[in-house]
Amino acid sequence: MQKNTEQTPDSLNKVVFYFSATLILLFSLVTILFNEQANLVITNILNWVSRTFSWYYLLAATLYLVFVLFIACSRYGTIKLGPKHSKPEFSLLSWSAMLFSAGIGIDLMFFSVAEPLSHYMNPPVGEGQTFEAARQAMVWTLFHYGLTGWAMYALVGVALGYFSYRYNLPLTIRSALYPIFGKKINGPIGHTVDTAAVLGTIFGIATTCGIGVVQLNYGLHVLFDLPENLIVQTALITVAVVMTIISVTSGVNKGLRILSEVNIYVSIGLLLFILLMGNTEFLLSALIQNFGDYISQFPKLSLTSFPFEQPKAWMNSWTLFFWAWWIAWSPFVGLFLARISRGRTIREFVAGTLIIPLLFTITWLSIFGNSALHSVIFEGNTQLAATVLENPAHGFYDLLAQYPGFPFVAGVASITGLLFYVTSADSGALVLGNFTTKFGNIEHDSPRWLSVFWAIAIGLLTLAMLMTNGVTALQNATIIMGLPFSFVIFFIMAGLYKSLRLEDFRQASSHTNAAPVVGNVDILNWKKRLNRVMLHPSFAQTQQMLEDVCKPAIQAVATELISKGVNVDVVEKALEDEPDLYHLDLSIQFGEEENFVYQIWPIRYDTPNFSSRGKRAKKYYYRLESYLFEGSQGNDLVGYSKEQVINDILDKYER
Repeated sequence: MQKNTEQTPDSLNKVVFYFSATLILLFSLVTILFNEQANLVITNILNWVSRTFSWYYLLAATLYLVFVLFIACSRYGTIKLGPKHSKPEFSLLSWSAMLFSAGIGIDLMFFSVAEPLSHYMNPPVGEGQTFEAARQAMVWTLFHYGLTGWAMYALVGVALGYFSYRYNLPLTIRSALYPIFGKKINGPIGHTVDTAAVLGTIFGIATTCGIGVVQLNYGLHVLFDLPENLIVQTALITVAVVMTIISVTSGVNKGLRILSEVNIYVSIGLLLFILLMGNTEFLLSALIQNFGDYISQFPKLSLTSFPFEQPKAWMNSWTLFFWAWWIAWSPFVGLFLARISRGRTIREFVAGTLIIPLLFTITWLSIFGNSALHSVIFEGNTQLAATVLENPAHGFYDLLAQYPGFPFVAGVASITGLLFYVTSADSGALVLGNFTTKFGNIEHDSPRWLSVFWAIAIGLLTLAMLMTNGVTALQNATIIMGLPFSFVIFFIMAGLYKSLRLEDFRQASSHTNAAPVVGNVDILNWKKRLNRVMLHPSFAQTQQMLEDVCKPAIQAVATELISKGVNVDVVEKALEDEPDLYHLDLSIQFGEEENFVYQIWPIRYDTPNFSSRGKRAKKYYYRLESYLFEGSQGNDLVGYSKEQVINDILDKYER
């Protein structure tokens, strides 16, 4: 038996990092130097993708949602993202705030005014500038920010959290493909998938950041009369990158969590200001109608491809762009959500991801969108609509200009937008660092220097795309870069479903023991059984049990398996907080299939007052709990004989 107290060190995934970093930096430099030619190439590729895959984007997005709802509502929904005994790391409030701030960026401010007015003036079909056009404009806006997109985040997040925290696989996209490709994910297949995830992610983040920079530039123009040009936008990107570096080097529990919570509070304050200072009765009435329209029309909108009307430009600018944007963001947000969601069940995770941000998003879009529509329709402010059609980035601030205290409110909005940028870039840099790192411990994050590199790369790519053709180039590139990863998501679905079915079979088989019952001897000797129930062993008794019973039992099983030609590893590893105790790991190798792992862990608990040790009882006692890959089995081996421990191992192995 080997004794091991060290963990495999984290290291850079050189293949994924160097290949993806080289492509991104090369693309950025070529785009900066030859922006007109780059814009022409992007436009041509976009036209081909639009002609060939527009129907596919709609179908794929719908299938993602159906699959997510299925696993959440089925019996698989009770499975935890982590071992059975794990607990959530963050409170519901902190988790919700980080979920929202990572999944939605400054684009929510940008499109909350720009999209409803654009659809009102130029709907995909039918006559514009009517009451019906206004109603449908809000439905389309909610649809593009609704359940479909959040389902993509939930799908990738469930897969990553499940495989990483339940089966100890790396927190990368390749891990979700393990049930399909086995250990081949550590080779070219895994590198290709992770590289596609890196490329899609960074383009999706750059799109959000680019939209944010353009809007913030106009905000500074309104407040301080700064020019709207590339110089100011470059300065904004630089400031945002510096803030991102400061935040990302502080870690998830400090920088990102604090920024996320501040961001959500400021956003709520801005939302309430518009609601209370505007036509409150109209806005609340419109909110209820918008929600009803969205729910009732959702099935029809999900598969509306306009084969007869063919509003190609509209589809490229809106539905295709949004679905590709959500897909591009899904590996980034999915991994980040998995990172902060260990210990939550699949059902809890899916429900939280689909409901919490959706309710806020619908409320935000409805309040701001209907405020803009009310201004245009009932107050005759046609200039606001004309401005949005000409320059969508101006819409949000021009709407705020109609309310009292505009300089202060615009300043708050600018700070909120900057925080949205930083939280998106911060979590994006963290996730990109994780994609390009090989972890010895899945609970670690990537090295800080790597997150800093990706924060700078995001800023550089954002600048390159703004130099090409501004927001339009960002949208076009997102539609293109989201396509490869959309195929990967189907493999993720297949791998997740296969693994969930396998775990369900295991749980069902645990209700029928094929091997002799472990407790037979105890049933015959009821006094011995009662003594075991009442026993609360001390530190010394636990050590003795490990040495005299558990270790010999595991050694005996390992020796017998090795004699039969089975590849077996047995490891004794000291506990970090109590180095005089150790846990035992028995690992049986199954080649390309998932290994069988049986562990015995000493777990410390407070000694109850009714302990049979009475006044002599120490403050703590220990349970020797058995663990499999999916977590604690909920039993205590203290008081077992060597033969009973062997039978417990074989029970689990035979299952």
